[in-house]
Amino acid sequence: MKERALSQFPNLDEEDKLKSQGYELIAGIDEVGRGALAGPVVAGAVILPHPANLPWFGLVRDSKELNSRKRESLFDLISKEAIAVGIGIVPPQVIDSINILKATKLAMMQAVEKLSKQPNFLLIDRLSLSQCPIPQKGITRGDKLCLSIACASIIAKVTRDRMMEELDIMYPGYGFAQHKGYGTGKHLSCLQKLGPSPIHRLYFAPVRNIVTSQNPPSLKSGDVVQTKFPLFHRG
Repeated sequence: MKERALSQFPNLDEEDKLKSQGYELIAGIDEVGRGALAGPVVAGAVILPHPANLPWFGLVRDSKELNSRKRESLFDLISKEAIAVGIGIVPPQVIDSINILKATKLAMMQAVEKLSKQPNFLLIDRLSLSQCPIPQKGITRGDKLCLSIACASIIAKVTRDRMMEELDIMYPGYGFAQHKGYGTGKHLSCLQKLGPSPIHRLYFAPVRNIVTSQNPPSLKSGDVVQTKFPLFHRG
């Protein structure tokens, strides 16, 4: 039974249950970039058509389980055929100022607010949005189990990957296009060599440890680290 559960693909069980209770517009929500050392945290919100059995539904997986080509293809299909898609983006400066959990929830709230139709219910990967009045449910491993959440993970992942590829051009030398800001050995080596860019999260331990070793005394809240780059802003 346990092995069967682990191999389960995203499906519409949660959405079907909510439909039977009278909810019409159900949004799946997920984030990408929460654990990265650089770049924004991005959230996606997706309302799928229902009832529907579109051919590509069976191809959807958690974004981490798909290669970039499949993600890009599904991104286009979801964007075209979903009832509504919303994207929330919170930059690294805000992440540093309010912490990553609050920034993640802020990105999710932005994604919900940017939906062209107001959802009646939210299905969220792991988290809950206590500040949001819309009925909701947090689902552990939701991006692997729930189709709407898995679609939201794809929207968020492709959006963020594209941003990191653009930022790799703005801030060359770190390899952002390859590792997307996550803490790979190559990234840490480049960070040690070049110091932080304006899109690094200065209060994440690996970045902060390098900064403090290069800029004694220790950083305090509100300090500005001098770099050769212009500050990153994203509306």
